[in-house]
Amino acid sequence: MLPFFLLNPVPDVLWLALAGLVYLSWIELRGEPELNAQLKLWWCLLVLLANIPGYLALRVWLAVRRRRRASDARA
Repeated sequence: MLPFFLLNPVPDVLWLALAGLVYLSWIELRGEPELNAQLKLWWCLLVLLANIPGYLALRVWLAVRRRRRASDARA
C-alpha cells in the first residue's frame, strides 16, 4: 500500500482488505488465552503495517505454537 500513499489516494477496496486482515488477525488471536493483550496488539499492528506478509507470519507463528502445545499435552 505504500506506493498508493506516495503516488495517489488509496482505493476503498484496499482499505476494506486491510481492515479484513486486521479483523481476521484479531479473531485468530482471540482464541489464544495464554497471550497477553500487549502481544495481541503487537500482532495486530504488525498485520496493519506489513499487510499480507504480516498476516502470513501470524498464521505460521500460531500454527507452530498450537503444534507445540498439542505435543506437550500428549507427552
